[in-house]
Amino acid sequence: MLSKARTTSESLPTTVEAFAAFAEEAEPRLKRALVALYGVDVGQEAAAHALVEGWRRWVRVAAMTNPAGYLYAIGRNYGRRSAADNSPRFPVPPSDDTPWIEPALPAALTALPEQQRQAVLLVHGYGWTLSEAADLLGVSKNTVRIHVDRGVAKLRAALGVNQ
Repeated sequence: MLSKARTTSESLPTTVEAFAAFAEEAEPRLKRALVALYGVDVGQEAAAHALVEGWRRWVRVAAMTNPAGYLYAIGRNYGRRSAADNSPRFPVPPSDDTPWIEPALPAALTALPEQQRQAVLLVHGYGWTLSEAADLLGVSKNTVRIHVDRGVAKLRAALGVNQ
């Protein structure tokens, strides 16, 4: 039993360091994606919850091919349960320096199906690559491209913008 305890305590710093490195890289992206989906309050809370669950299950999560996508799914499920109503939630501007946006854009984004809204916000709103968005959402790069193309086409139609 003593050797088992020693092995566990010896591997703990490595586990903590590995999770800390993963969380440092994944947290900002996870937070942005969930805030885009649920708004600042629920999105940040969902990201924090996902990271806590990631730490609790780190040995299993670390072995996954897409740990960030898994944590995104945990955060998305938490956000769905936490959202008190169905009103649209969009990121609150962090300061007065935010650029002007088309007033009809929030309503047009709300009208998009969830997958298209996520893809459009990640790729065009946050500047992620198709591969990065696909990795986070747990879908193929082509699926993200299709969602972005369809979402942008619907936004252009809703806003009366010609291609």
